[in-house]
Amino acid sequence: MKIIGLTGSIAMGKSTVADFFRQAGISVFSADEAVYKLYKSEPTLSLIEYKFPGVFENGKVNRQKLSEILINDNEKLQTLEKIIHPLVQEKEKKFIDTARQQGEKLVVLDIPLLLETKGEKRVDSVVVVSAPLAIQKERAMIRQNMSEKKFAFINGRQMSDEKKRARADFIIDTGKDLENTREQVLFVIKSLLKN
Repeated sequence: MKIIGLTGSIAMGKSTVADFFRQAGISVFSADEAVYKLYKSEPTLSLIEYKFPGVFENGKVNRQKLSEILINDNEKLQTLEKIIHPLVQEKEKKFIDTARQQGEKLVVLDIPLLLETKGEKRVDSVVVVSAPLAIQKERAMIRQNMSEKKFAFINGRQMSDEKKRARADFIIDTGKDLENTREQVLFVIKSLLKN
């Protein structure tokens, strides 16, 4: 089984690309979705509430409040990552084990910080989703609860698009229309399945 590491900076179109992989019948593990689920379950909730008092509301982590804490404190961000990353990797391992048992030939790990966390060691191919900066920023700024400061913070934490592209086995440019993006995804699938 081949494992694709799908990555890209904020608002590059990674979720759309992941959906195109799913539509083509390829199973996708989303690190972001795993985190979202962890923010609503124990023991994660208790750990986060202990380390970040006041972010727990209505049975889940208030991501906006947590974000406001993290944006100004790199040490707290690292504390959160020490809680979350091992739990996400555990879910990722279960996903891969299940896919192998089911005889899948190709799977995707959608991990925003794949290269920043040296996650490329866990995959066979790295696919970087990219778009021109103007398009990226436009996409980011229409997101709920996004601000210039938050965009700069998130983008600043991530490896530059240029560096990601240099480390990619495949680059999917989402700066054009959706059909073009879909065709690029199908090309990646075809290329990896024939080898």
